This record gives sequence, structure tokens and C-alpha cells, in this order.
Amino acid sequence: MNKPIIIAVDAMGGENAPRKVIEGISIHSKSTNNIKYKLFGDKNIILQLISENKLSEDKIDIIHTTNLVEDTDSALSAAKKGKDTSLWLSIESLKNNKADAMVSAGNTGALFVIAKLNLKMIENIDKPALSALWPNKNGMSVVLDLGANIECSEKNLIDFAVMGSSLLKALFENETPNVALLNIGTEEYKGNNVIKNTYQKLNEINNPLYEFYGYIEGNQIMDGKINVVVTDGFTGNVALKTAEGTANFITSELKKAMTSTILGKISSLINIKNINIFKKKLDPRLYNGAILLGLDKPVIKSHGSTDSLGFANSLKVCEKIIKGRLIEKIKENIN
Repeated sequence: MNKPIIIAVDAMGGENAPRKVIEGISIHSKSTNNIKYKLFGDKNIILQLISENKLSEDKIDIIHTTNLVEDTDSALSAAKKGKDTSLWLSIESLKNNKADAMVSAGNTGALFVIAKLNLKMIENIDKPALSALWPNKNGMSVVLDLGANIECSEKNLIDFAVMGSSLLKALFENETPNVALLNIGTEEYKGNNVIKNTYQKLNEINNPLYEFYGYIEGNQIMDGKINVVVTDGFTGNVALKTAEGTANFITSELKKAMTSTILGKISSLINIKNINIFKKKLDPRLYNGAILLGLDKPVIKSHGSTDSLGFANSLKVCEKIIKGRLIEKIKENIN
């Protein structure tokens, strides 16, 4: 029997934790096997929730702590809280090879800082990048950086191309990574000096891991021609929040149109199957689980406000990147 994958879980991080965490584990455990969960948090509360969800305790190891990082804590104050918070302990277990990956829905800034304090960078990578999956017309795209670095050098962006492509291959083995730089236009002369210099260098690099497409504009991200979009953290975070807001606006307006009149209600009943397909495509819970790339161990950030289904998806991401040898792929292809 293969060695089980062990996922370290900050059980106390995020809204409605630890309830959504335990419920998420319940959902995930039903769709997989040979996974064990190492939970860090209040043992009494966790045990009660495990009982409510009829989870097998054989799959779960609980490390008790009542100290936790609040969403309102600054990254510095979170680090100063000590080494017995649920967030610190879960990352430390990864550092000490007691887990294969870790996930938290807690404070993003604290997660970054505590992860960098405990874990090493992969050799030849200067900065980590926050990446996530976005739906497109043909499947999924990896987009990075989404906020870890406000400013990036040419080397950082080239490294992001390798890390993003490695992530895509780890998640979707049969996909060929097509890399593009997010820019204000597709012409070669557009963009700042960092973008233009990166474009030239990526054109010269012959990395068998990916194909370099060139530039892509914001309105082309979901076209499906590109499956790895590279940008700095400032631009990437603005793009992410804009996409999330647009998706929420569309689903809200669609619901309003379908329920505000008798005709709309009749139409929604007739088209219920297609409406559900549409809603599923825009459901952020199904794409939950951002990955902090560049560290020598897998760290996954679940959205703090997601529910149990969203958290279950972040656990699925943990499982897939371990099975897909993400860290090994980055090490094999980075220069």
C-alpha cells in the first residue's frame, strides 16, 4: 500500500472555522482515499465537529492549541504571537516533514510571513508567487502572481513562467503550458521596461516545459488560448478582484432578472439545467485554493470567506499537487 498523503490543516483559520474546515474534510474524504489530515486547533471543538460529521478518527490527527491568528492581526503581530498558534504549528509540521502539504483559510499576510520564516525557497528562485486557477473557455488557466509581490524583476517573471507551467502540469498532466505576459497591449513596443525585457528574454529561452505566446490583455485571459498568465502581484491582484467582482455582478443580475417577474420565473424553470451549468462555471468555490509557489514545500491558501465546499476544493488542490509532483517539477525546470 502506498504511503498516505498527509495534509496539515490550520483548523482555526478563516470565517466559520473550524466548522467549515471539518465539513470540508468530510466532503473531500468521501471522494478520495489514502489521505490523512493533521489538524491544528482546539481539540474539544474539533472532536465535537468530527462526531457531528461522522468522520473516521483514523484519518485525523489533532494537535491541540487554543492560540490562533486573527484576521485582524498584522503579519508582524501574527508572527510575534509565538510558535503555538494553529497557523504556525501547521506550517512547522510541513517544515519538519510531518506533512506533505498545508492549507489555511486564515490571515493571508500572516500565512506568507510565517511560511517564509519556516520554509526555504527553492534554489535559484528569489521570490515566491501566489497563483490560482481561473476558468476559461477551454478549461482552466494558471494565473500568477496574485499579490505576493508588488514589484517584480525580469528574472522573477521568468521564474513565474516556470512555476506556473509546473503547476499546470502537476494539476493537468496532459496539458501543454502556453505562457503569456499580461500587458496593456499585444504589440511588442507596449508595456514598461521590465515587461518588454522579459518578453525578449522569454523569446530567447528554449524551455521544453512551455511554449511562449507573447503578450495577452486582460480581456483575453478567459479566451482559452493561454493557460499560464504571468504578471506582477499588483496587476495580478487587481485583475483577480475585478474578475471576482464581475462574476458576482453577473450572477446577481441574472438571479434578479430570473426572479423579478412571472415571465422570468417561468423562463428560469424552463432553462434550469443551462442556468445551473452557467452558475457552476462562475462558482468561485470550485476554483478555491491558491498556491504559494517558490517555497520548497506546498503551501495552499483557501479563501477566508469560502464555505465547506470551497475548503474541500482547497484540500483537493493539496492532493493533486502532491500526486503531480509539483515541487519536483519546479526544481527540474528552474534555471
